[in-house]
Amino acid sequence: MMTSDTSTQRVDRRAFVAHLLAATPDALVVTGLGSAAYDVFAAGDRDRNYYLWGAMGGATPLGLGLALAQPQQSVVVITGDGELLMGIGSLATVAVKQPKNLTIVVLDNGHFGETGMQRSHSSQGTDLVAVAKGFGIADAWAVDSLAGSGGLARRILARSGTVFVQALIDADAPPRALPPRDGPYVKNRFRAALGLKTF
Repeated sequence: MMTSDTSTQRVDRRAFVAHLLAATPDALVVTGLGSAAYDVFAAGDRDRNYYLWGAMGGATPLGLGLALAQPQQSVVVITGDGELLMGIGSLATVAVKQPKNLTIVVLDNGHFGETGMQRSHSSQGTDLVAVAKGFGIADAWAVDSLAGSGGLARRILARSGTVFVQALIDADAPPRALPPRDGPYVKNRFRAALGLKTF
């Protein structure tokens, strides 16, 4: 565990996501748009993945609603620092509701990867872990190694409290692995995986 710092060690994003999802095969996963969706899809497409293609800033609110509606399921939001910053106020609502089955994983490369790799706030002094704690999410911490995915997976499976994790990743651009772009298909597949009516 550590705080964000531009001089720290970084973890390979694809390997981190792949290890985390392999250890939590039944988790309901909501992705932020762009690279986070590519990373989750590259780790293996599954019916319990809900890929967001638009609605920047919407991953955490969607994950919160899902966690409240499905309290017996582990819900994991995997998003980027830029996407989270767009909807940062949603962390306040997460802190108020405190669902025990919600984990928010921010893949933080310190850049807005989808708009030209401009530096984001997290590489210019904003500490996302401190922000999450300030909102009231006590179990907030950072990881900078692949080994960190193991402890995180155990927290996800335990469903013992809201968790916020900042994964410090390299600012690289792995080849894009594009998940399905058909919104109704993704929605209906996800609902079917939960045994819910599709339409």
